[in-house]
Parts: sequence; C-alpha cells; structure tokens
Amino acid sequence: MSIGSRRVLVGAHYGLRDWLIQRVTAVVMIVFIAMVVWSLAMAGALDYDSWSRVFAPVPMKLATVIAVLALCYHAWIGVRDIWMDYVKPAGLRLALHVGAILWLLYCLAWSVQILWSV
Repeated sequence: MSIGSRRVLVGAHYGLRDWLIQRVTAVVMIVFIAMVVWSLAMAGALDYDSWSRVFAPVPMKLATVIAVLALCYHAWIGVRDIWMDYVKPAGLRLALHVGAILWLLYCLAWSVQILWSV
C-alpha cells in the first residue's frame, strides 16, 4: 500500500557545489585584483611600459591565467543557471549553452594569447 505521492526530483542536483565554486572563484578574482592593484601602485606611472613590466614575469602570467579561468568558470555557472531557469525549450537552451561555452572558450584563448604576447 502506497501512502502519499512520490516526489519527483528534477534538475542536476549540483546547487551547493556550484554555490561553493562561485564563492571560491570570486575569492580568486579578488586576490588577483588586489595583486594587480598593488603591482601597479609599485610600478609608478600607468603607461604601457609599466603594465608590460607588471605582466611580464611568468608568475604574474600564471596568476592571470588562473584568474581568467576562475572568471570563465564563474561566468559559466551564472549564465548556465540563467539559461536553465528562464529558457524552457530544450533545443534553444542547448544552443545557448553551446554558444556560451564557445564564447567563454574564445575569450579564454584570446586572453592567453594577449597575455603571452607581452
């Protein structure tokens, strides 16, 4: 004998993990911004040469790549949640997911290309 109705669970069930990842990526970005502000304050004049000197060392390039990765992942979680909450047709939602992923990958690749050309 069955009592009550069976609860139907929907969704991907990764809310807590994504919430935590967004907080961690936000902290990574805040630390990076503080590092850049401090480095630029120590560099003196705010011209192309000082910016180049700040971003030329390999540790700063690696920190920048990590920050850009954090930014892309942070943005992906937010945009994906918007598509999942407000776009109901599955085909359109899939197209928007793919478009967002491709755009974020393009931005990541472009950032790395710009960074390593300095």
